[in-house]
Amino acid sequence: MSYEATPVHDDIRRAVRTLCEKFPDEYWAERDERHEFPQEFFDAMVEGGWLGLTIPEEYGGGGLGVTEAAIVEREIAASGAGMGGCSSVHIGIFGFEPILKHGSAELKRRFLPRVAEGGLQISFAVTEPDAGTDTTAISTFARKVDGGWSVTGKKVWISNAQRAERMLLLARTTPKDECERRTDGLTVFFAPLDRERVTVRAIPKMGRNSVDSNELFIDELFVPDEDVVGEVGKGFQVILTGLNAERVVAANAMLGIGEAALRRGTQYAKDRVVFGRPIGQNQGLAFQLAEAKIRLEAADAVLAKATWKVDRGLPCGAEANYAKWLCADAGYQAADVALQVHGGMGYSKEFHVERYFREARLMRIAPISQEMVLNYVAEHVLGLPRSY
Repeated sequence: MSYEATPVHDDIRRAVRTLCEKFPDEYWAERDERHEFPQEFFDAMVEGGWLGLTIPEEYGGGGLGVTEAAIVEREIAASGAGMGGCSSVHIGIFGFEPILKHGSAELKRRFLPRVAEGGLQISFAVTEPDAGTDTTAISTFARKVDGGWSVTGKKVWISNAQRAERMLLLARTTPKDECERRTDGLTVFFAPLDRERVTVRAIPKMGRNSVDSNELFIDELFVPDEDVVGEVGKGFQVILTGLNAERVVAANAMLGIGEAALRRGTQYAKDRVVFGRPIGQNQGLAFQLAEAKIRLEAADAVLAKATWKVDRGLPCGAEANYAKWLCADAGYQAADVALQVHGGMGYSKEFHVERYFREARLMRIAPISQEMVLNYVAEHVLGLPRSY
């Protein structure tokens, strides 16, 4: 494993950093305050060719890997855009793995070329209010009808559904009590988000307000057979596609938030003078900032190993989970320290660290909670009995 920077990766960092400089903290604060999608930023990312980064070139994509997608999202978050910026383009950069790995040639031909053009907005519709992390307990059901399926059910915490044209929808196609294993009988659909059959209700939330989160109420939504992704009844395996890679990409965004927060906290500690000297001269604050830096660097080292293994197709469930846990923890701690260093002004919106704090806190919950990571490590790494 080499830690030497490559020219291509350096070029990606510089290009994304230059693009993000056009969208300062004030832009993101305004989008967050107004609950407004960052359309100008999204359009700039499309123009820069960053959407469709991991889609093969034959479909108009960039043909690059997880490492490159992770670099892009880290630079976006570190610019001050945080999770608002990352979430606005995440699916376009790295969100079509289930279709790439399991979709039919016809499904890929119909939809993938539109991704890089920025013309296809989608959502992931997996989580349900009565199931949460227990994906196998979902109750949304797809009933077979002529030419397709009729889907009815509920979904929750569905990002971008206010704008989405399609959704990667997980539903039961066989009742759970008729399945040999609880992971059987689930199917993934690339379903139309038909507003006549799907009610979309926004969820008021703590942060990341530039990208909407929603409840979905689905009533006999018709999905044609050709929009099934993978095999009927094998949808759990389809959903698992790219799971480790997604955690690696998300972990990079978490570190980016931490880097943005630490940058602002350190600068404020240099500039703010109290009792005749910069507050950063006081070890009570200097040590907190130094510890935040060490935690970010340590998390980055574990993340580098996970990323390296993902891109080489090596088993990496443990490493991807370690990286997610450590990066979420380090990013949140850096944001908390930055807010503390600002004192009372950290609680105001003027210095932006309160927004970093709110968005960093989210990442201890998503895309998987810290507790579920510990469950994974306890069971699959340490060999302890399953606890859930």
